[in-house]
Amino acid sequence: MENRRRRLRDRYDGRLLRTVDPMYKIAPFIMKTKNDANNAYEDSVEITEVERFLKMKRAEGYPGMGMLHVFVASYVRVVSQKPELNRFVSGQKLFARHNIEIILMVKKEMSVNSGETSIKVILNAHDTISDIYRKINAEISKIKDNTEESDTDDISALLCKFPRFVNRIIFGTLNFMDYHNMMPKSLIDSSMFHGSMFVTDLGSLGIRPVVHHLYNFGNIPLFLAFGAKRRQNELQADGSVAEKRYVDYILTLDDRISDGFYFAQVFKYFKSFIRHPGQLDVRPETIVQDVE
Repeated sequence: MENRRRRLRDRYDGRLLRTVDPMYKIAPFIMKTKNDANNAYEDSVEITEVERFLKMKRAEGYPGMGMLHVFVASYVRVVSQKPELNRFVSGQKLFARHNIEIILMVKKEMSVNSGETSIKVILNAHDTISDIYRKINAEISKIKDNTEESDTDDISALLCKFPRFVNRIIFGTLNFMDYHNMMPKSLIDSSMFHGSMFVTDLGSLGIRPVVHHLYNFGNIPLFLAFGAKRRQNELQADGSVAEKRYVDYILTLDDRISDGFYFAQVFKYFKSFIRHPGQLDVRPETIVQDVE
């Protein structure tokens, strides 16, 4: 997202923020891990306009466009205007991420016995929901068209062969390297634990969203879980009762990347974009950059 020259103490995946308020620099020492700093925000959104929009987009040639794409596109649009949401803490320092990197779990085949694997989708703050649909589908196609395992699956299978003490040494070494900004770019690029946001679509399982933890390993500061569509009868102004459809969602976030006032604005923006998804099909006029 940002084309900047890498400076001393910058990372491959982000630039060190040098001018932030001192509290941001102290917070990672008070809350040493992401799970020390977990906050969860739960909300629901009425989807009458969303369903109308998705029906139109499918008719335009985007089969399968659904709530996942709306949620991801809404997040991307919020980041374009509220870049602090795309920060992360690593080595007890605060960084602004270069790209928008979404981690998704997908099934390799549409069958009960098919395994799951992770994909990382690299997005841009200028992307529309149509761009995001194409990029997600392209990554899913790579997995489904490839008979071999992904890099993450290969590494996981290899680690399973080692005794526990070896894995403790390996992950201890990786944590040390990540903390001291020594992690190779290839590992960061392939890691499902390094990115902007992890998304889980529990609507596909027909259940409500869960309050998901953040992973202490890696640097993902945000986890989004959304659930199945549900119906709710509501009393209207004229005294009649109308059935409305809602989707519930929960955002678990790292409290160290910004403050409560900023997050409150983020939540309002996020819900507004979901409720009125037509905005997501037009590129933003301006992109706001994070501080130095």
